Amino acid sequence: MNTSALLDGAVTVSPLPGSRDATPQTQISFLGVPAAELSDVTVSGSRTGPHSGRLAAYSQGDGASFQPSRPFAEGELVTVRARLHSGAGAGAVQPLFDQFQVAHQDAISSTPETIHSGSPSEIQSFRSRPGLRPPVLTVTASSPAVAPGDELVAPYDGPGQSGPMILEPGGGLVWFKGLPRGTSATNLQVQQYSGKPVLTWWQGDISVHGFGRGVDVIANGAYEDIAHVRAGNGLRADLHDFQLTPAGTALITAYDPIYCNLASVGGSSDGAVTDALLQEIDVRTGLVMFQWTSVDHVALGESYELAGNSQVGWPFDFFHINSIGLAQDGGLLVSARNTWTVYDIDPATGQIEWQLGGKHSSFAMGPGASAAWQHDPRELSPGTFSIFDNGASPKIHDQSRGIVVSLNSQQHTATLVSQLTREGPSPPLADSQGNLQALPNGDWLIGWGQVPDLSELSPTGQLLFDAHFPAGDQSYRDFRFPWTGAPAHPPAFAVAGGSGGASTTVYASWNGATLVASWQVLAGSSATHMKVVAQGVRTGFESAIALPAGTAGPYVTVRALDASGHVLGTAPAAARLEVRGRGADASSSVTRVRDRKGLTGRSSKHALLWRCIREPTTGALTAGAAKTRRIHRCSARYRISRTVDTTAGDGPTW
Repeated sequence: MNTSALLDGAVTVSPLPGSRDATPQTQISFLGVPAAELSDVTVSGSRTGPHSGRLAAYSQGDGASFQPSRPFAEGELVTVRARLHSGAGAGAVQPLFDQFQVAHQDAISSTPETIHSGSPSEIQSFRSRPGLRPPVLTVTASSPAVAPGDELVAPYDGPGQSGPMILEPGGGLVWFKGLPRGTSATNLQVQQYSGKPVLTWWQGDISVHGFGRGVDVIANGAYEDIAHVRAGNGLRADLHDFQLTPAGTALITAYDPIYCNLASVGGSSDGAVTDALLQEIDVRTGLVMFQWTSVDHVALGESYELAGNSQVGWPFDFFHINSIGLAQDGGLLVSARNTWTVYDIDPATGQIEWQLGGKHSSFAMGPGASAAWQHDPRELSPGTFSIFDNGASPKIHDQSRGIVVSLNSQQHTATLVSQLTREGPSPPLADSQGNLQALPNGDWLIGWGQVPDLSELSPTGQLLFDAHFPAGDQSYRDFRFPWTGAPAHPPAFAVAGGSGGASTTVYASWNGATLVASWQVLAGSSATHMKVVAQGVRTGFESAIALPAGTAGPYVTVRALDASGHVLGTAPAAARLEVRGRGADASSSVTRVRDRKGLTGRSSKHALLWRCIREPTTGALTAGAAKTRRIHRCSARYRISRTVDTTAGDGPTW
C-alpha cells in the first residue's frame, strides 16, 4: 500500500511496482529521463508471454511509453525489464525491473442519468439560431460590484440541450454549444495552452454510477477545437477534472471498475470496487506519462461509503476522485469525496505526503475545519486552501458552504480561516458536485453543483450575484473568467414579418462573439449590391432590428460592429422568400435561402430553386400550405437550406 513508483531511484514507472489494478490495455510509462537513455525494453505476461511493441517519446523530452502491440490477459502478472543509460559516466548502465498485476475488469452498466425535460418556458429559443435550445437562467440578484469576467457554466440533465455555456456578467447568453441528447458537458473554464487562453471542458456520457466516460476538449478563441485529450490505458476520460499544465500536459481523472475481495470491509469476497485514477497525458502525443490509482495507495477502510451496500453491478465506490490540482510546491492535490480527504501526492513517487480530513488526517482539525463529501480543494497561498464542503449526502451539515483552511505543518493543525454560505429560507445543500473559485478582486464564485444555482459573494459574504437554472438541471462547476471570443463562423440572422402589411424585423446573432456592440442590416438587388438600411444596438444574444417600410430587396444580410464602429463580421447574403401558412412556428413569413455548402447571391443553385418553385411552366406560384411544401421539396432537391445558420465550430443546424 502506498508503494513508490520511483523505480531504482531513477525513473517514475507506471504501473508502479507491485500494482494490482493495471488494465489489459496498459502502456508502461517511464517518466523523468530522456527516451534516448532507455533501451532493451522487454515485456512479458505470465499467461500471454512476450509482448512486442514500440517505445514512444514524450514531446517534453522527459521520458517515453512502451506501447504493447496487443493487450495483456486479465489476472496475469506482467514483468518489465529495461536498461537505463545514465549520464553518470561513460557506458554507465542501470537495469530497471518492474512487475505488476492486471486486474479483472467489471463490466458495469452505462445507464445514463435521468433527463428532466421541464417545460417549454424553461428553454430559450432564437429565430436566428433555431438549433440552439439552452435552458433559461433566472437571475435573482445582480450588483455592478461583481468581479470582471463572464460566467462559464455547463448545465446538463435539465430542460433544453446540455452543453458548455458562457454568460455575460449579468447572466445573458454569450455562447452555447448544444450537444446531442444523452451527451453532457462539465467543467467549462479558461486555461492557458501554448501561451494562449483557451476554453476547456469535458463532454461525454454520465451514468448513474456517478462518473463520466468521454473526452476532454481544448478550443481556441474562435471556438475551434484544437485538441482532444483522451485517457490512456484503455480507459475513457472522466468528467471530474481536466487541468492543463505549463509543460503542455493535462491532468485528468478516470474510473475503472474491477473485481475485488471486499470481505475485509464488510462486503462480498466476490465483489467489485470502482478504482479512481489520475493520469498525466502528453497533450501532443496522447501518451500516458504518469498514472496514480486509488487502490494502490489508499485502504478500502478509509471510505465513508459502505461496502456491504455494493454489488458487482454496482461496485464499491470507496474513493471517488473529484479534483486534481497543482500544489505550489510541485505536488499533486487530489480530492476524494468518499473518504472526506484531500491528499498531497509526490509526483515523482506517487506516494501520499499528507492527508487533510477523513479517518486518518495528518492534521488535527480545528472547529469548523472538517469537510464532508467535499469537492474542489485549491491552494490559495502556501499552506492555505479553499474547499467546497458539500456536507451531504447523506447529510452531515445543515448546508453546503465554501471554506478556507490554513495548515500548520509544524504543529500539524488545520484551522478554519473563513466560511462562505448563501443565507436564506432554503440554504443550498448539494448532494454532489460544486466548486469554490477565488476571484482576483477578493470575491468568491460558488457553483452549487447538483443544486442548479451559482452565486458570487463579496469577501465579507455579501451576495452580489445569484442565478438559477430550472429544477432538474445540474452544473458540475461554475466559474467567472475574462474571455474574448471571435468566432470562426459568421453571424446568423432571420427575417420575420413583411406579409399582409406587417412590418419586417431582422433578428441577428453571433454565437460566442464578445465584442459586438451594434448591428447593421444591408439590403439590395443582389448579394453584391447592398446598402445599409437599418441599424441597432446589440440587445442580447439575439437582437431585433426593424426595417423601414418599403425596404428594397430581395437580398439581405447583417454585419456586426464593435464599440468603435469597426466591422467584425458579415453574414452570407440571402434572398428572401415569402412563405405563408407557417403559423406560429418561428413567426416568420419572410425567411432566407442559403446553399448548404455556402453558395449565396446569384448562385446557380438559387436560380434552380426559384425555377423549381415556379413550376409548372405557367409561372404561377402555388398558394398557401402547398407552396410551403413545394419550397421544402425544392430546397431538398438542390441541397439548399432555408435557414441561414453558418456555425462552423459549433455545429450546423440543418
